[in-house]
Amino acid sequence: MNTNRSRAARLAAFCAALVLFGGGPATARTPTLAECAAIQSDNERLACYDRLSGVRPVAAPEEPAAAGEPDDIALPEPAGTAPPGAKPSLIDTAWAFAPDAPKFVISTYRPNYFLFAHYTNDVNNQPFTPLFEAADVSDQNLDAVEAMFQISFKTRLWTTDDRRWGAWIGYTQQSQWQVYNGDTSRPFRETNYMPEVFLSYRPDVTFGGFHWRLLNLGYNHQSNGRSQILSRSWDRLFAEFGIERGNFALLTTLWYRISESDDDDDNPDITDYLGYGNITAVYKPGNHSLALMLRGNLSTGKGAAQFTWQSPPLLGPLRAYLKAFTGYGESLIDYNWNQTSIGIGLALNDVL
Repeated sequence: MNTNRSRAARLAAFCAALVLFGGGPATARTPTLAECAAIQSDNERLACYDRLSGVRPVAAPEEPAAAGEPDDIALPEPAGTAPPGAKPSLIDTAWAFAPDAPKFVISTYRPNYFLFAHYTNDVNNQPFTPLFEAADVSDQNLDAVEAMFQISFKTRLWTTDDRRWGAWIGYTQQSQWQVYNGDTSRPFRETNYMPEVFLSYRPDVTFGGFHWRLLNLGYNHQSNGRSQILSRSWDRLFAEFGIERGNFALLTTLWYRISESDDDDDNPDITDYLGYGNITAVYKPGNHSLALMLRGNLSTGKGAAQFTWQSPPLLGPLRAYLKAFTGYGESLIDYNWNQTSIGIGLALNDVL
């Protein structure tokens, strides 16, 4: 009897040892090499080989950051580069100041537009009167409604690698066309030509929430290309400053007229009416564009104001365009003529 009990005790101890040291129950048995090789997933197959070899994978220790160096280093953005998600700068976009912008560009400059209908409350017939009297021809009857258009572009000839400096030339042409006046063979009433050459710089100065991002220094010549009594022209040195904040920009231009001899000066009193500079405010809510220009001569009390509105794109890049003007100098032939006008048409671009 004692012998049977002793054998039963030894058998129970042997079974317990198999459970404790033989790898556990059947559900946790060690897989075979063939079973591991048949697993499709790379990660699961590697884990199977680890179980087969009895080796537990050890996670690679993370390399500590170098002493004194944070994990994320915030580097300053190059001048002209907007932070991710931020709206691009109006001035940087218009003047290609981004460091990755092409060195040599041809782009729009002043507004490019075509007004199908441009109405004035007071037509200027007087510049033509002396010629008609000399030729014994009666005055023309100009229409109060005409077409008006402007083309303007600029091209950069040189720039630094960071695009903060650049040398430019520009050209602007504005025409007023009596296209609806069949009685006078639909003439161009006035065309003004203005070539320019200037140096641009991006100051990148911040004050009071505004960013000073444009400084232009240059020369321009404006003329209507006519002779004798109808000739109008002047030459100027100018400086233009541009600041902005979000979708608002303020452009200020100051000019100095280069003097001419009395015999060559077609309009010696032009600064009495057009003054010595102008200020243009630009606001772009959404895809609209609003601009207000003011200029004048404080000593004479003469000047002008112009308001423009540009819609979101209607036909490709073309937008609806509204232009309202009051005062002196909508064109050179009218530099000393006070009138109020309004026009509607299409535009390719606004001031910015």
